[in-house]
Amino acid sequence: MRLDPNLTPAQRELVLKIQAKAKPMAYGFVLGIPLAFGGAHYGITHAPLGFAAAAAGLALVVFGVLSLTRMQALKQQLRLITQDAWRSPAAHLPGARKAATLAAYLNGLLVLLSLAATGYLLDKGAGWGAYGNSFGFGGLMLAAALPFGMALAAATTIPQLLRVIPAGAKVGRSLYSIIFVLATTVTGEGIKGGAPGPVVAGGATLLVCGGAMALLGRAAKRMRGEAG
Repeated sequence: MRLDPNLTPAQRELVLKIQAKAKPMAYGFVLGIPLAFGGAHYGITHAPLGFAAAAAGLALVVFGVLSLTRMQALKQQLRLITQDAWRSPAAHLPGARKAATLAAYLNGLLVLLSLAATGYLLDKGAGWGAYGNSFGFGGLMLAAALPFGMALAAATTIPQLLRVIPAGAKVGRSLYSIIFVLATTVTGEGIKGGAPGPVVAGGATLLVCGGAMALLGRAAKRMRGEAG
């Protein structure tokens, strides 16, 4: 990932350390979650050998959690030297407070959308036959973990925004952009396949995410005391 050229040397060093921790964290979760759930499923439905795979998967998940914990500690250090992580100097102004409240509502909506996506995947998994297949079950749990993780990430920004900290709006905007990309794919596939359902759902999601990203961008500027 290309680093922002405006970073200070101290910020650059911390960002590089965070990036170094991101890869083992991703491996821990991406490999560990399907192995843990798929292994447990196999152990229950087929042979006890699956429990050994589940134990290995659990160890990988623990490794991912430890890497995430170290990343969070580094991010906390980065926040201490990053302007947007502090309470806005314009926090006393009504406009900044209103912008922060709007951003908090938008990120709350993001939490609900992400949880809905998690529930949708878990429900659709029955139709896909994922619950009757160890590999499918592991893959389904990994897929459901992604929007669930986004919901948790969005939820952590709400207390920041209530304290008029601009970083919460920036994080929410980044998370909305992930859904935006996925919705673009769904809409494109729907258009190619001539299926109106995915086109309508994907198009509506694009409008919601696009509007939320624009509003969060303006809210971050207002919280920094800039012209929105």
